[in-house]
Amino acid sequence: MTYQETLDYLFGRLPMYQREGEAAYKANIDNIIAASKYLGNPHVKFKSIHIAGTNGKGSTAHMLASILQESGYKVGLYTSPHLKDFRERIKINGEMITEKEVIHFVKRSKTIFEEMELSFFEFTVAMAFDYFAKQKVDIAIIETGLGGRLDSTNIINPELSVITNIGIDHTYLLGNTLEKIAVEKGGIIKKNRPVIIGRKQKETFDIFNNIAQKNNAELIYPTENKHYQTDLKGIYQKENTNTCLTTIHALKNMGWKIPEQSIEKGLANTIKNTSLLGRWQTLNKTPHIICDTGHNEDGIKQICRQLKKIKYKQLHFVFGTVNDKNIKRILALLPKDARYYFCKADIARAMNAEELKQQAAKHQLKGEVFTSVYKAVQQAKKETKTEDLIFVGGSTFVVAEVI
Repeated sequence: MTYQETLDYLFGRLPMYQREGEAAYKANIDNIIAASKYLGNPHVKFKSIHIAGTNGKGSTAHMLASILQESGYKVGLYTSPHLKDFRERIKINGEMITEKEVIHFVKRSKTIFEEMELSFFEFTVAMAFDYFAKQKVDIAIIETGLGGRLDSTNIINPELSVITNIGIDHTYLLGNTLEKIAVEKGGIIKKNRPVIIGRKQKETFDIFNNIAQKNNAELIYPTENKHYQTDLKGIYQKENTNTCLTTIHALKNMGWKIPEQSIEKGLANTIKNTSLLGRWQTLNKTPHIICDTGHNEDGIKQICRQLKKIKYKQLHFVFGTVNDKNIKRILALLPKDARYYFCKADIARAMNAEELKQQAAKHQLKGEVFTSVYKAVQQAKKETKTEDLIFVGGSTFVVAEVI
């Protein structure tokens, strides 16, 4: 199998939540337990940090990885989804898993994993854990894919857990209230292991408190930390930075050697050290093009806040979304004076651009429909004047196609 054939096999044969949605979501973690047993339980062979939350998981994970890397540790990083290359999901010290490793793992495991009916996500988690164990990482930062309690990553027993925040997203799988979603995310809290909660929210406070008490887990909320410079530009990164610094402080209290200089360098060089993409990323200076992967209500709120802080004459908004979001609540947040370029990412879950335009019109959002993200961006470039801004977002998959 070539690398491309291996990817085609992974994407084509196995259910994948990012593309198929609900059909790929499992109601238990039996499959990953069986797969891990077959591999010799690699997840018990390395230390880890487990991160869940509605927004900020990826940014927080990358910041933590960068700081620990600067501290001299060999750091595994498992995140999802990827934007350009599948291998972005599995990295050690910023280096992606090799194509050869991906091919070898799939060849070796495909027959038995087919019998187990592993989903795309379960297959990928098994690959990551196997790779981290074989490469003998000092610690791995593991981001949940969806939820927490029933997430395939939830077989690890981490040094500590992190829950960034709770917002409304994936309601048909996780519940339609903050309280219900908190129960699912709180499923990563483990016995006698601290948990950092990134945002104090009245709806979730008692829920996390109860889960922590049952597990004798110390519950830690961030305080305002000393001001550090980070190369991640979104204003929403302040909360993620506080969550990250609180986590680092907890690790230091547990005996991890993390010098002050490594914290400063790690935050200042997160993108350089980890190759994080799509977080308030400037794609072009003239015309000025920014993209961001924020795609749910909380994420879009933060994007709109930041757009208000930028000077421009006309905002050109290239916008696409998926069909399982609460689109009415998202559209209600978007700026009404922008010129919209409605498009559909090249995945099955993407919302039809014509339907998106019709829904947007109900919220006084005006624009044209395009058959692809590329065509939408090209048209926006044609219509943009010197002092204008093009913003690309609404979906991780729209951003992926632009990057």
